[in-house]
Amino acid sequence: MKHLTEYRDAARVREVLDEIHRLTTRPWRLMEVCGGQTHSIIRHGIDQLLPDGVEMIHGPGCPVCVTPQELIDQAIAIASLPDTILVSFGDMLRVPGSRGDLFQVKAGGGDVRVVYSPLECLKIAQENPDKEVVFFGVGFETTAPANAMAVFQARQLGIPNFSILVSHVRVPPALNVLLSAPEVYVQGFLLAGHVCAVMGYWEYEPLAARYRVPMVVTGFEPLDLVHGIRMAIRQLEEGRAEVENAYARAVTREGNRPAQQLLATVFEECDRNWRGIGLIPSSGWRLRPEFAAYDAAQRFAVEHINTQESPLCRAGDVLKGVLRPNECPAFGTLCTPRKPLGAPMVSSEGACAAYYNFGRVEAPKQPGS
Repeated sequence: MKHLTEYRDAARVREVLDEIHRLTTRPWRLMEVCGGQTHSIIRHGIDQLLPDGVEMIHGPGCPVCVTPQELIDQAIAIASLPDTILVSFGDMLRVPGSRGDLFQVKAGGGDVRVVYSPLECLKIAQENPDKEVVFFGVGFETTAPANAMAVFQARQLGIPNFSILVSHVRVPPALNVLLSAPEVYVQGFLLAGHVCAVMGYWEYEPLAARYRVPMVVTGFEPLDLVHGIRMAIRQLEEGRAEVENAYARAVTREGNRPAQQLLATVFEECDRNWRGIGLIPSSGWRLRPEFAAYDAAQRFAVEHINTQESPLCRAGDVLKGVLRPNECPAFGTLCTPRKPLGAPMVSSEGACAAYYNFGRVEAPKQPGS
C-alpha cells in the first residue's frame, strides 16, 4: 500500500482530516460513486484515518463492473466471428462472461484489439475495408461523448464497416434506485468529478432535496477527497442537504454543453441492466434511430443473448454498498484477479481489485467477535 506519508500534499490532507475529527459529533455513512475515488481512498488509507463511526461505502462507480454479463457475452460472440475486429478499452478484455472472456477469444485467434480512443476505430475500419470493425462502447457520462463522436464521424465520413456495441449508463438514475432501496443506508454522497465535468451537477439537485442527502462533487486526489468528505460531514452536522462543488477547477453546474449536445444528437435515454443490480429505468443510452445502422447488437443479431451470473459472485451487493469486497465469501479464494468471478475483481476501478491489490484481504471484525 502507498501510505499517505508518501503523498506530496500529505500535510494539507492531515490538516483537513484534523478538521473533520473536530467537526464530527456522530457516526455518518458516506458513499463515493467513482471507482477511481475508491482506489485512491483504499490506496492511501483515507477511510482508516477518518473519525470512528464515519464509514466510506463504495458505490457502483465502476462502469466496467456494472456492464451486464449479457453484453460481455454479446461482445464475445461478435469477436468470435470471422472477418471481424472487435476493439475495446483494455479493462474489458478480462471481464468474465458466462463462458470465458475476450482474452480467450484473442488467444484462440480472434482479432481483438485495445485502443485508447474510440476514434482510433475509424482508422482501423478504413484500413480494413474487408472486415467489420466493432467498438465495445462502455462507460458513464465521462466516455460517452467520445463514443458519440466516433459514431457521428463514421456517418460523416461514410465508413460502412464500423459499428458500436453500446453499454452506456447514467449515474443519477442509479443513485435514485440506491436511495430508494431499503437495504442501502447512505447519508451522503461524493460525486464523480469527471462525470460532472461533462454533465454538470444540476441533475443531482432534485435527488438531494427529495431524499435529504448531501452530495458533494469531488476530485480524485487524496486532498480532493478529504475536502469533499469535510463538506459532506459539515452539511450533515448542520442538517443541510445540498449539492456542493468541491471540484470547481474542473466542474460547473451546467457542465460541458457542446458535449451534452453531441450526446443528445447521437444517443437517446433507455432502460439499462446493471450487472448485479438489475434493470434501472432511464439509466442508459442507446443509439437514436437515425444512427441505427451503426448498432452492432442489431447488425450482428446478438440482442437475444441472455445469461445467468454466477451465484457465487456477490458483485451486486458490493456495487450497492451492502457488502464490502472482503466480506464476500469468494473474495481472495474462489475469486482472484487471475480467476475472477466478476468484473469488480479485474477492472482497474473495481472495489474488489482495490481491496485485493492494496492488502485489504481480511474481512472487518463484527462487533462482539
